[in-house]
Amino acid sequence: MDNEVMELIDTLYSMVSEAWGVPLGNDKCIVEREKVLSMIEEIKSRIPAELAEAKRLVSARDEFIGNAKREAESIRRAAEEKARTMIDEQEVVRVARAKAAELESTATARSDALRQAAMEFIDDALRRAEESVNTALAEIHTSRARFRGTAGVSEALHAARTAQPVQESEE
Repeated sequence: MDNEVMELIDTLYSMVSEAWGVPLGNDKCIVEREKVLSMIEEIKSRIPAELAEAKRLVSARDEFIGNAKREAESIRRAAEEKARTMIDEQEVVRVARAKAAELESTATARSDALRQAAMEFIDDALRRAEESVNTALAEIHTSRARFRGTAGVSEALHAARTAQPVQESEE
């Protein structure tokens, strides 16, 4: 309420409390009727305006509180959505890292298997080449021996010829 209304009420209270008591009636007092009625009329005239202002203030306060609650709710929803998005992004990153680790592991295992298969293939190819070369060398030795036998070159002469370069190289 306005200060003026409170002042009027305080004045009215003072008038009643300071009024002369009625003989044989301790709870009763004598006050100036016109003055009290005038003050009551003034209070009555001011109260509707004060009540209207108070109602307006309460309404404004309620609207402000409602807006604040809506804004707080909006902020809360936005924060929850952002948190969900961040969690989803973290989950995506975690899944991607797990998939990358799995792919890397698979690639490493395949690479090792291919390397092992290549080594075995190369070893087998070299073994077959060695066998072919040995077979060819053996055929060359056999063919040469037959050639020498048909050509009349003796084994002793051949042994001497092949031994000479070895002796020369030893010296």
